[in-house]
Amino acid sequence: KMGAVSGGDKIAKVLKQIGDSAKGGLTVGFLAGATYPDGTPVAQVAFWNEFGHGGNFPAPPRPFFRKMIADESPGWGAKIARGLKYYDYDGDKVLRALGEDIKGALQQSISTIDGPALSPTTLMLRSMFGNNPQDIRRSDVLEAQQRVKDGEVGASGTQAKPLVWTGHMLNSIDYEIKE
Repeated sequence: KMGAVSGGDKIAKVLKQIGDSAKGGLTVGFLAGATYPDGTPVAQVAFWNEFGHGGNFPAPPRPFFRKMIADESPGWGAKIARGLKYYDYDGDKVLRALGEDIKGALQQSISTIDGPALSPTTLMLRSMFGNNPQDIRRSDVLEAQQRVKDGEVGASGTQAKPLVWTGHMLNSIDYEIKE
C-alpha cells in the first residue's frame, strides 16, 4: 500500500482547472475547406508534395511536414508547460499560442526545403506560365518536355524553389481548436 502524496489535492485542482479551460484539441495544417482556385483541396496537394506521386507526370516526395514534426515536436511539451504558467493555466490560450507556433514552423519548413530539385520540365512550365499553374494542360506539359529536349532552360532563382510557386499552399496553413 502506497502512502499519501503531499500536495495531491492541489495538483488535482490545477489539473482540473487546466482541463476545464482547454476546450478541445489542436489541429494544425491544411484544414478542410482550403482549396485552390480550381477546387483542388490544398490538403491533397500537400499530401502529394509530402509523399510524392506517380502517374504520367510523377513527383518525388518532399517531406516538409514530417521534417517539421521531427524537428519541433520534442519541444512542444516544454512550450505547453511554459504557456500554462505564462497564461495562468488558461488551456485555450495555450493551445492558441502553440497553434501559432506550429503553423509558423510548418511555413518555415516549406520555405526552407531545397530538394529534391524540380525537374527540368517543371522549371520550363514555371517559365512558360509564370504564376498561373492553374492554366497548365497536358499538352503544355508535353510542349515543356519537348522544349527541354531541344535544350531550352526553364525558370531559375526563386522560381526554381520546390514547394513555393504561387504561395497558396504556404498561406493556407492554419490551426483550429476543436471542442
